[in-house]
Amino acid sequence: MKSLFDAVSFKCSKLVTKNYSTSFSLAVKMLSPSIRDAIYSIYGFVRFADEIVDSFHGYEKEYLIEDFEKEYYKAMQLGISLNPILNSFQQTVKEYNITDDLVQAFLKSMKMDLIKSNYQTQTEYIDYIYGSADVVGLMCLKVFVSGKEHKYEQLKDEAMRLGSAFQKVNFLRDLRDDNTILNRSYFPGVNLNNFNEEAKNEIIKEIEEDFRIAYQGIVKLPIEAKFGVYTAYVYYKKLLTKLKNTPYYEIGNSRIRVSNYTKAGLLAQSFVTYKLKLV
Repeated sequence: MKSLFDAVSFKCSKLVTKNYSTSFSLAVKMLSPSIRDAIYSIYGFVRFADEIVDSFHGYEKEYLIEDFEKEYYKAMQLGISLNPILNSFQQTVKEYNITDDLVQAFLKSMKMDLIKSNYQTQTEYIDYIYGSADVVGLMCLKVFVSGKEHKYEQLKDEAMRLGSAFQKVNFLRDLRDDNTILNRSYFPGVNLNNFNEEAKNEIIKEIEEDFRIAYQGIVKLPIEAKFGVYTAYVYYKKLLTKLKNTPYYEIGNSRIRVSNYTKAGLLAQSFVTYKLKLV
């Protein structure tokens, strides 16, 4: 039965989320059960595309990402894919009215990683973040508001700023690996050779403003989504604080993390804050 295959497909997306990101997986568990599968399916889709361009060294990445895109559109046309990640994602796209411009913007940024190493202007930087992160936030927002267009329009700016904040924190945390392993530099004019405390603080100031605006949207989210999104927000804010308190040269030489023990404490703190209706 197709329903059994669909159930297995969503479980595959959940497995991808759990294995690739313990932090995001934890946040998804805080969402209402009614929308978890849809968010898992979005994560599975974007994670596989990201893995193609970032991790599949020694393989024909250009071919793989083009094939991934073709198989997605084939799934949209047929209503099924034997790739369970694509099978679950295409169902979510249709159920929650995720528009094709969001998918296309995401895939465009993924393809940019294959041909572009340095983002030297603010326009290039903003365009890349829009496609790689903002639209992912917008896809999730479509699920959070059950595809309701008026609610989506009310919250889309804040959702984009949250996506931007998460991505920029990742860029700052991964500054060393992006430069030394992938030969990429996302922050305009910033790389390991000229990274200093002033550059670090300017980036953090920008991210803090993104978080400030994003929070205004989190408090307006439907009950099914608010706690899960707030949990992710608290985790990334903690990671940003660690980066802020870490000397620039350590960020350039190591990967800053939040321990599992700290994550558990943040979850408990978030739960109390949420239950007291302080968010």
